[in-house]
Amino acid sequence: MSKDMEDPRREFLIKALSLGLFAGANLNSLFQSGHARGDIPEKLPPGRSIFQLQGRVTVDAAAADIDTPIGPGSTVKTGPESRVIFVVGTDAFILRSNSELEMNSSDGVIIGGMRILSGKLLSVFGRRAKPHAITTSTATIGIRGTGLYIESEADRSYICTCYGQVRIAATADPGVSRDLVSEHHDNPVYVLSSAGKGQLIAPAPVINHSDSELTLIEELVGRTPPFAFSGGGYGAPRKSDY
Repeated sequence: MSKDMEDPRREFLIKALSLGLFAGANLNSLFQSGHARGDIPEKLPPGRSIFQLQGRVTVDAAAADIDTPIGPGSTVKTGPESRVIFVVGTDAFILRSNSELEMNSSDGVIIGGMRILSGKLLSVFGRRAKPHAITTSTATIGIRGTGLYIESEADRSYICTCYGQVRIAATADPGVSRDLVSEHHDNPVYVLSSAGKGQLIAPAPVINHSDSELTLIEELVGRTPPFAFSGGGYGAPRKSDY
């Protein structure tokens, strides 16, 4: 990106900073360390996958650093008090602590499917000709291009469609499903491992993820989130979420 001309994405980041939308201590720390390295949020250059990592992170079972490549078939794992922010193709992610994400690809170019059976993941996806799916401990989520936050636990999954369209099916009964369309964190749900009839998919609040984080990872793939000037500020993450 040119340093002489700021596009709308950069203008939004500057506005967000000036309004205090990046007020969370951990996110502020991320930006401060990024500025110190000359690594402010912008589209990552070709060949680079990781924007920022903290603590113990492995990629395909090997310890990762800032230069480690992550591909559409990689497995990424974080330890306690750890986090990694990374890009694969037109998709970008924040994988929080104590999480394991498995990706697969049929062509070696784009992610064809994902599994997160434990942990927390914030993700934004580029548009695809065909939908792909994310599997959690209790659900399968069919998506095309969208923003999505997931917390996968043994007995339930939390799923917030930050924007875009998804189809969510319960693992306990695949006949129980919902098609959800969201403009701005509409209709987050819990998907349970067991429940009474009609209760496997239940309403949930907006928790543990923020518009500033979505803005950051969209910037890493050269996009602006659809809510860009709507005010933002949903669910500032707590320190324990890292």
